[in-house]
Amino acid sequence: MQSLPTLQRYSAGWRADLLALLAGAATPLAFAPLGWWPVAIFGIALLFALWLFADVRGACRRGALFGVGFFGVGVSWIFVSIYYHGYVSLPLSLFLTLLLVLVMALFPTLLGYLIARFFPPRFEKRYTRIKLLLVMPAAWVLVEWVRGWFMTGFPWISLGYSQTDTLLAGWAAWIGVFGLSWLVALNAALLVALLLDRDWRRYYGLALIVIWALAWPMQKGYWTEPEGAPIKVALLQGNVSQDVKWSPESRLSTIELYTELTRQHWDADLIIWPETALPAFYHEVRPFLDDLEQEADQHDTDLLIGLLNYEEKGGRYYNTMLSLGSGTERGMYHKNHLVPFTEYLPMKWLLGGVVDFMQVPMSDFSRGGAEQTPLRVAGQRAGIAICFEDAFGEEMIRALPEATFLVNVSNDAWFDDSWAPPQHLQMARMRALETERPMLRGTNTGITAVIDAKGQFLARVPQFEIAVATATIQPRSGMTPYAVTGNWLIVTLMSILLGVAWRLGCRRQIVV
Repeated sequence: MQSLPTLQRYSAGWRADLLALLAGAATPLAFAPLGWWPVAIFGIALLFALWLFADVRGACRRGALFGVGFFGVGVSWIFVSIYYHGYVSLPLSLFLTLLLVLVMALFPTLLGYLIARFFPPRFEKRYTRIKLLLVMPAAWVLVEWVRGWFMTGFPWISLGYSQTDTLLAGWAAWIGVFGLSWLVALNAALLVALLLDRDWRRYYGLALIVIWALAWPMQKGYWTEPEGAPIKVALLQGNVSQDVKWSPESRLSTIELYTELTRQHWDADLIIWPETALPAFYHEVRPFLDDLEQEADQHDTDLLIGLLNYEEKGGRYYNTMLSLGSGTERGMYHKNHLVPFTEYLPMKWLLGGVVDFMQVPMSDFSRGGAEQTPLRVAGQRAGIAICFEDAFGEEMIRALPEATFLVNVSNDAWFDDSWAPPQHLQMARMRALETERPMLRGTNTGITAVIDAKGQFLARVPQFEIAVATATIQPRSGMTPYAVTGNWLIVTLMSILLGVAWRLGCRRQIVV
């Protein structure tokens, strides 16, 4: 690798640290709403180049700086929720946002440490190829996967999500979002190798061509098949502000709004109200729901309605989706994957007073259980996800193969017009790609959309408008490879790659 001495010279000192910070800050531009997807590849390529000859201290520092830039730009929208809707003081809101960014930045910091500790810098072609092409992409994916479940998980802006509108999206049904993250990281590593290693440049170029070329037929084909007749759907977006959503004075007007929107779309087979669109407990509005169900039955229409459900026995209450309508037996899905510190308080015995600023009824939900039966609506089974549950691909596939389409309802009003709603929508599109199922995404203030089995929009309405997204979807049956294996296929493959790298000679340099 003739360019290694030059890279070694330029990847040291404060300039390299600044480059790591800038690379991290630029990488979120690859995700929605901007969607500048090549930036993800170039940003990670720069980080890999800076890590290639870094010692443990330098790798940790650059990983930390990259993480601060990456999460500081990518998820700082949490400030909107805390300050504007959580009514927390400005200094505390800034502190909590910074705390989240710093905690998330620990993951690339840890990754930098592990790479430099177990695969230390060494000026030798074969070793450098192994470290760059096998170790770095695989290690990135494993750490990203851990971030997706550790302490209940925060899988936001995983690299794979940046590719929903590229050819690489064709791989999603095979290897899921973390598999796409590996392909992004591998593309980044191959770009660095192209610049550094003239001897093997033709092989690196060929590998890049193969990765992208194979994605094209994958994008065109299907693992699943149509199931039953198409369904006409209507997704209601009431645009009820978070500031008045739970106000007693606004309850009646909110119910009347959604009822009127429903009556305008009785020609649909399925009408969906978003998360907690009905600002009341189930037992409080049963007479209203009985009347609405009678109307739905007359028009041969089913409904999915977001509301709260209280169980007197045990004193538990749930964030719930209710199914009712044309001869359909009422069913409920209770949200299972709760948001820490907003929907429940971890270690409540220790942290009892920490989140007093959060308003009831959004502070102490109970879990609904992981193995809930998909709800029957419009003659099909719907796999339900509430709020950020659709960020977890392995949880969504639990509804398969019974579910023939997916539904995500959310209340992204917590985040106003920040980057959170478009990022969340991008994750919903990935779930459609992974499962080859239509995804119906209903939200209170936007972005409400109907997504087909290939992750493309059939209908989409703007944020902050009273609107209805209508479309006709085709339910599908069958299982994609990802739906069968979940994340374990890619996790196993990454572990094998690291084992191979270790076996190929890197282990000889480690003094334990």
